[in-house]
Amino acid sequence: MTIKNQLKTAILLALLTSILLWIGSLFGKAGFYFALIFVGLMNFGSYWFSDRIVLWMYRAKEAKQSEYPNFYKIVKEISKLSGLPMPKVYVIPTNSPNAFATGRNPGHAAVAATEGILKLLNEEELKGVISHEFAHIKNRDILISTVAGTIAGIISYIANMFMWSAIFGGRDDDNRGNIISLLVLAILTPIIASLIQLAISRSREYLADETGAKTVKNGNSLADALEKIEKNVDANPLRFGNQSTAHLFISNPFRGQALMALFMTHPSTKERTQRLRAMKF
Repeated sequence: MTIKNQLKTAILLALLTSILLWIGSLFGKAGFYFALIFVGLMNFGSYWFSDRIVLWMYRAKEAKQSEYPNFYKIVKEISKLSGLPMPKVYVIPTNSPNAFATGRNPGHAAVAATEGILKLLNEEELKGVISHEFAHIKNRDILISTVAGTIAGIISYIANMFMWSAIFGGRDDDNRGNIISLLVLAILTPIIASLIQLAISRSREYLADETGAKTVKNGNSLADALEKIEKNVDANPLRFGNQSTAHLFISNPFRGQALMALFMTHPSTKERTQRLRAMKF
């Protein structure tokens, strides 16, 4: 299953790259390279500072071992089991149950949990959640999501240039067919790129579930945790932050899932728990 998820990610990234190269060839080298540099600088700048940005966005405070001894103990235990350096530990001041990991590499990582999830889950369930977050660090998912976001962002940027070119490039009858084609291209390509980016995100969630369960040799505890989290998030959604960061969390923290599975940042909890409960150790 791990190889299958990694292969799926590679194929989706290759597809995104192919779309980027194709749309770039249509628009011309100048516009393509400008979009590449502009969006690339923005995204990789956020990659280097992603931990600070997202922790600030969610009002996370560094957890003192004296105040959160059990949480700290679990993080230290999973750190040893996963063979990764001890990350910085943070608590988010909200009763909405959730958690995420951030940081550009294992040496610059942070694990954050909400006050709500620390109250809601028992020790084994919390171990399952933290092992999932360590899996994201181990699998370099921040880097992968940044690369996918950068490529999708460049495609969207070039598509916008297409759109304005179509609108203001000419209005005579001879150009009308070309204008319509450009507008269709400008509308469809960002949607396709976003769908592929979301598919990559869902694939990495499956991989983190699997890697985390193998770390603690227990899929049921994470499955139980996911079911509790989903039930409680529906009743108590996160009321600050930004929907664009929903993919970072172990479960979408905001009320209202996407209308179709294709537009979801996470796989369905039912599918995730079925896979976890079917794992053998």
